[in-house]
Amino acid sequence: MTVGRIACSIRAMAAAPTDLPASLLVERDNDVAILTLNRADKRNALDDATMVAIGQFFVRPPEWARVVVLAAAGDHFSAGLDLGELTGRDAVAGLHHSRMWHETFARIESGQLPVIAVLKGAVVGGGLELAAAAHVRVAENSAFFALPEGQRGLFVGGGGSVRLPRLIGTHRMTDMMLTGRVLDADEAAAAGLAQYRVPDGAGLTLARELAARVARNSPLTNYAVIQALPRIAQAPPETGLLLESLMAAVVQSSQEAKDRMAAFLNGRGSKVGD
Repeated sequence: MTVGRIACSIRAMAAAPTDLPASLLVERDNDVAILTLNRADKRNALDDATMVAIGQFFVRPPEWARVVVLAAAGDHFSAGLDLGELTGRDAVAGLHHSRMWHETFARIESGQLPVIAVLKGAVVGGGLELAAAAHVRVAENSAFFALPEGQRGLFVGGGGSVRLPRLIGTHRMTDMMLTGRVLDADEAAAAGLAQYRVPDGAGLTLARELAARVARNSPLTNYAVIQALPRIAQAPPETGLLLESLMAAVVQSSQEAKDRMAAFLNGRGSKVGD
């Protein structure tokens, strides 16, 4: 490793959050934060400590970060809820636990930064609910998608009943929950669970490339896309059109937007396809 790369690594470590549990790792790649689920021996099952830490990370992401890549150690993205923490929980505790998951995933979906998830191996139950909270999903060949709650006497509790029908339709989610159907990566991409399909081992590379591209956008535009666009899509048409006009006016009034448009008109800005 060169002296320059060593210095860069030291700066990245110094700038990264230091209060994360061992089940989460964070790495800096220029303006991109790589947040990695690090419970490979548990197929990255999501325990309470990990969930709380994910929520805290997205409340206060690193100041240098403009995009987050959500990755996973080992062969699996996440096998879902750590069932070892489920036993002995009464109805009240179950309600509050579900609401904690809702809050955590809302911080991802409606947070400050775009999130790109790299999906491989098991994307199951709560792991699929976590993936659904990301804005862009890259699926490797090995990825398989399932909602086994129905076969375990359970029901989704991490926001899946809201987010997944928007992605794949209620009819597909119903099928997955009633029959235990497992979708492979191609089926999942065709259904709308992933925007990109790549060979095994290529997901993180593509996610880094996509994140670098997103990081070059105006932060205000990125914020408008992840905050305003979902709300516009869910609003009645006339309300959505008004929200669109208001957001467009706010974004184009920024000095960065004016500078970028001036550069484009003067032939200094990138063109579509560059």
